[in-house]
Amino acid sequence: MMAMSKADSSSNTTLISSSLGGSTIQQSGAPATNFGGQAQHKTQLPNPFDLTDSQILDRVYLTHLNDDEICNTNILFDLVSNLILQGGYSQISMVTFKPEFPTLKLISCQMITTRYGAECAHQTALWILQHLRCYSWDAKVLITLAAFCLEYGNFMLLSRAPTQDMLGSSLRQLNQIQERKVSNEVTELVSFIVKAFHHIQVWATWSSEGYDPEEVPTLTEALQEVPLVVYWTIASIVASTANLLGFTEFSLSEFRQRLAAVVKKLADHLEICKLEIGYIDDYLSRKRIFEKPKDIVDLLKALILPNNGAQLPHIYQGTIQIKQGLEVFKQKHVLLFISSLYSIGDEIMLLNCLHDRLQESPKEWKGFNKEDFKILWIPIVEWDEAKREQFKTWKNSIKWYAVEYFSELAGGRIISEAEGLNFKGKPIVPVFNPQGYKTNEDAMDLIFQWGIDAFPFRKTDATDLILKWKWLWDIIRKVAPGIQVQGDRYIFIYGGSNKKWIQDFTVEVEKVKRHESVKRADVIIDKYELGSSVPTFWIGIERMRQNKKHQDAVDCEIQGIAKSLFCLKRDPEGWAILTKGQNIKLLGHGEGMYRTLAEFQSWKDKVFEKEGFDIAFKEYYEVKVKEIADREPCSIINVDSSGYGGSSVIATITCPNPSCGRVMEVTSVNYKCCHRDSNYCGY
Repeated sequence: MMAMSKADSSSNTTLISSSLGGSTIQQSGAPATNFGGQAQHKTQLPNPFDLTDSQILDRVYLTHLNDDEICNTNILFDLVSNLILQGGYSQISMVTFKPEFPTLKLISCQMITTRYGAECAHQTALWILQHLRCYSWDAKVLITLAAFCLEYGNFMLLSRAPTQDMLGSSLRQLNQIQERKVSNEVTELVSFIVKAFHHIQVWATWSSEGYDPEEVPTLTEALQEVPLVVYWTIASIVASTANLLGFTEFSLSEFRQRLAAVVKKLADHLEICKLEIGYIDDYLSRKRIFEKPKDIVDLLKALILPNNGAQLPHIYQGTIQIKQGLEVFKQKHVLLFISSLYSIGDEIMLLNCLHDRLQESPKEWKGFNKEDFKILWIPIVEWDEAKREQFKTWKNSIKWYAVEYFSELAGGRIISEAEGLNFKGKPIVPVFNPQGYKTNEDAMDLIFQWGIDAFPFRKTDATDLILKWKWLWDIIRKVAPGIQVQGDRYIFIYGGSNKKWIQDFTVEVEKVKRHESVKRADVIIDKYELGSSVPTFWIGIERMRQNKKHQDAVDCEIQGIAKSLFCLKRDPEGWAILTKGQNIKLLGHGEGMYRTLAEFQSWKDKVFEKEGFDIAFKEYYEVKVKEIADREPCSIINVDSSGYGGSSVIATITCPNPSCGRVMEVTSVNYKCCHRDSNYCGY
């Protein structure tokens, strides 16, 4: 017994705890029990089979301090599996690992010296847990199992040693192999223990991954079962060791039954953990794609397509299912319309009209092809039968694309979180380029205010549009400081020298403003007559027109606007500007603007069909302007040169023929007026 004494001397552990069922256990230089000796009980030890899981959990937790001690559990598990399962052997690399041999031998000796009785197995199990208090839960089991394998492996190896092997025969004699027999109960229990350990191993692996407890809450719940599985595993190993040596005959079926019960609870928790981790791993994978997509199709797949065998969503354009699916958006710019099904009529009408405008000429604009811009609707809905029907009704009314799905949206979390698309219930339109990167977090307000003018719907386009009109608003606010400009409100700003036209125009604005069709369309119309501020207004315009410094495209546009405004000044009746928020929608001549308002009854229904009141107004205004032009044909005067002093009417011009060079004869002069301005008048 020298080896045992040496092993014992390496531990001087005292565990005194009233939580052990009122018992006092002392381990100090000698095991708690001896071969054939009498149990040294201070008080009656508890029977673990009489304790509840909660009572055992309390006792086990007292023995655990931290996970500071290092143990190569992967190598140790391979070693233990090779010895116990004896199926396919794993190649074990020669890597130094802990625990060291003295620790294994000490635990082995402690198990060997355990007397018969569930109370003694309980006492030894707690001693082992106390001794391994600084190891992780999975390491505690593996180290104990490895300590068991010192005896088990020794027995299996010696029992198979050939008879002619003198060394093996001698060791068999010393270990009394011929007198001992490993029962089926032992082999079955330890095989079950190795397989059951897989659940602890899975839990330990997932715990080390650093998952957020709020995202994988069941992993924390599983921790309530882990100490119980660890305790009953170690207690079962203690009983198996005693039976293996033949000193006692524990009823191993009782240990297996209690171990199987707690393993089942842990396994149930792990099944739920698997689903939670699968969900979070899927989310993280999609988020990585969302942040660095290969292209727009890759990004859309991350937001829409499931990877768990669920039914694939379908892509529709109106009532037509697109066979290509998401591939239809390859090399396209995509405006993602993300919304619920609640109160989205205005948005759908706006996007229907925007879709039409994207098909109109010119095809090329600002360096982009308008037809390369596609609108895709992703509804965010908790589906039921009524909402399915509501979605189908909306889907059939749109001209662009929509995603039809009736289960959980795979990328829903990315769509809703702030780091993703930040959808909080209010409709949004993030814009993505063909490479799958955002060019605008939300273009909805931009489109509502500026319409197709905001193309290609980048943030910089909004900045350019604001700069394009800022100078005019500066002039307007200077001469009309009381004017209120708000979001999507329409304002008629007007003036002129004809007082009757101003009076009639004011009346018609009020009629349209109060019209039932306008109210139903949620259109708000204001008016502002410049009155006595008109001269100051035109002086500001004149100064801008005289500014010839063209810095960029915006400056050139501003010059065009200034010229158009100055043309309006010459209208003998009056002029009017129609705005939508900051967006100047139309610079119009007096009669055309007046007739468009006066004949509102003829085009009122267009307010619902178009992007808004301004588009319908402008279309009808252009019809009226053409009618006025056709009604008053151009006046032409042809003047014979003889009546105006011959060639003195205009500068003389020599014949361009180099062989001639004579002064050309003037035969007539043509004067023409079409009663309207040149192409740059009107905007």
